[in-house]
Amino acid sequence: MMTDFKGPELHFYDLGKKVTAFSTTRKGGVSEGLYGEFNINPFCGDKLEHISVNKHALCRTLKIEESKLILPHQVHGIESRDIAKEFFFLPVMVQNQLLEGVDCVMTDVTGACIGVSTADCIPVLLYDPVHHAAAAVHAGWRGTLARIVRKAVRDMHVCYQSNPADLLTVIGPGISLDAFEVGQEVYDQFSHAGFDMNVIARKDEKWHIDLSLCNRLQLEAVGVKSEHIDICDICTYLHSDLFFSARRLGADSGRIYTGIIMR
Repeated sequence: MMTDFKGPELHFYDLGKKVTAFSTTRKGGVSEGLYGEFNINPFCGDKLEHISVNKHALCRTLKIEESKLILPHQVHGIESRDIAKEFFFLPVMVQNQLLEGVDCVMTDVTGACIGVSTADCIPVLLYDPVHHAAAAVHAGWRGTLARIVRKAVRDMHVCYQSNPADLLTVIGPGISLDAFEVGQEVYDQFSHAGFDMNVIARKDEKWHIDLSLCNRLQLEAVGVKSEHIDICDICTYLHSDLFFSARRLGADSGRIYTGIIMR
């Protein structure tokens, strides 16, 4: 296995000088095949020795301890977890239990890297510069349908007294409207949940739904200012050479990690 690689090539976002926000790309790691090159997700079938090398390289690049890298096991739900200082003193087995079935992680701990894994689903980062708190949200179509981003904003208010109008947000790489074809049953679920289908959907041969726009509208509906929402506009399906896409590569492939660290 090659160990003298350059390290991960990251896509960064600007949320202020006190924050490092990023998404990993497929470049700069040691994973192979459909996991190549850079994957740190242990739940998608990649070799654990490759994941370990990649994680070490990421933490070295970010200048954080590996123990501070938070990676939940997501289940397309809406459960959130507050990562407090006490979390890092718990046994690893207990930490893993607390991160099981979690699709949103939040923290106000300086130096902790919280993030979510995606491969077409929509990653959303939230940062509160007033209370120096952050959240990372995994919003696939099921999470988007259940309005997980709206819940995350409300959970940040409960945990950290975050005001939605103060939040700075990023909607990271995910599948685009053009690439996200859905069946009638998925369209109907969004329609029955009260989404404005004239705004978020388009009919070609099949229905298409704009998940990034859905999440933007949710953020705006709970008081996040439109000028505080940065949509990176990278389609994972169309750019699967640089970002993992489960629809293009299959489920047994790598995952993008979109994370945020408060300095």
